[in-house]
Amino acid sequence: MFRMPALADLLLSVPAVLWAITFHEFCHGYMAYRLGDPTAARMGRLTLNPLYHFDPIGALMLLLFRFGWAKPVPVDPRYFKHPRRDMFLVSIAGVSGNFLTAFLFGMIARLFPYPFLAIPALRQFIFLMIVINIGLAVFNLIPIPPLDGSKLLYPLLPPALLEKYFWLERYGFFVLMILIALGVVQAIMGPVVMFFLRLILL
Repeated sequence: MFRMPALADLLLSVPAVLWAITFHEFCHGYMAYRLGDPTAARMGRLTLNPLYHFDPIGALMLLLFRFGWAKPVPVDPRYFKHPRRDMFLVSIAGVSGNFLTAFLFGMIARLFPYPFLAIPALRQFIFLMIVINIGLAVFNLIPIPPLDGSKLLYPLLPPALLEKYFWLERYGFFVLMILIALGVVQAIMGPVVMFFLRLILL
């Protein structure tokens, strides 16, 4: 699953990658805005223009390996009435947007099977939209800072453990890079992505 994609797949993947990272970050910012935090709106991040959310390395990773990241939308929890709950909602919004996209394209494939099956490029594009959005969502659910999965744990951790988890944030990115280099992230993600892919397409 993590083999290097063919050239045609790479070209068809570009719009899928741009949508996945843009909608993911937009959902974070919009949820924060609805909960009272105007930071993303003031910085012009409440937009579906991919140029505002584009991270070159994260997008390249998503293009080649089907998991990656975007430039994080700034969130200021001091605006929230219920910071722990609201941070959870903001964190889950991004992956929810990706799963929603994958589900909608899965429904297109199911409800309109003729064009989906008859036009190879369209069939492949819809498949890539599903796979890339699932890949981005599953990758972000890994509970290692700075990924969304780490923030989903915050409301569940006792205060003593939460303090240690905040300390881990300083090294989370390096831990993540080491796990990717060792193939651990890919090994964990593979079966989970396949589970959701089968769930949506079958």
